[in-house]
Amino acid sequence: MYASIKNYCTELLKEFSTISPERKLLLEKIAVYINSKSSAHKPVNLVYICTHNSRRSHFGQIWAKVASEYYNIPNMHTFSGGTEATAFNIHAINALKRVGFNIRPVNIEKNALYHVFYDDQQTPVECFSKVYDDPKNPQSEFAAIMTCGDAEENCPFIPGVELRIGTTYDDPKVFDNTPWQDEKYDERCRQIALETLYVFSKTK
Repeated sequence: MYASIKNYCTELLKEFSTISPERKLLLEKIAVYINSKSSAHKPVNLVYICTHNSRRSHFGQIWAKVASEYYNIPNMHTFSGGTEATAFNIHAINALKRVGFNIRPVNIEKNALYHVFYDDQQTPVECFSKVYDDPKNPQSEFAAIMTCGDAEENCPFIPGVELRIGTTYDDPKVFDNTPWQDEKYDERCRQIALETLYVFSKTK
């Protein structure tokens, strides 16, 4: 793992106390799911879902993979999706780059595919915007983690899901093209990283 990302994670461990007890109880349900799959020696599939699959769901997908490597949790597969497809947002990409991720576009289409590297020795995370039931995502035996309230309301039923849980986050999109844009994207990236690391700290 790149030193900058590993150090970022290590610093976040000191901030677990800033997560409210109520929020921790919610997050721990994801850890229980991961533990149940791991103890049965089954692959763990986590799908992070928000409306446009452009910002928060990609943060979730990427940080879940990083957290699994940080805590050495094997057989972990992370995905993302939305209720509609748009594109992986450039401001979210830039926030991840500021942490230390190496992000490379594979093509130059409007909805580009990106390879997100956190370690040169590991397979990169593949990110592009898609609907939650895209063939690239698991169709059964997965947990759906809803990262925005709109997706939670507009996805009344998700086929094949074993656990559905809403860990919603404020959308940094509202600060696009304002003086606070980068600050708010960094803030949301950090919050999702913090809570995802907390989840994995509770896995076996």
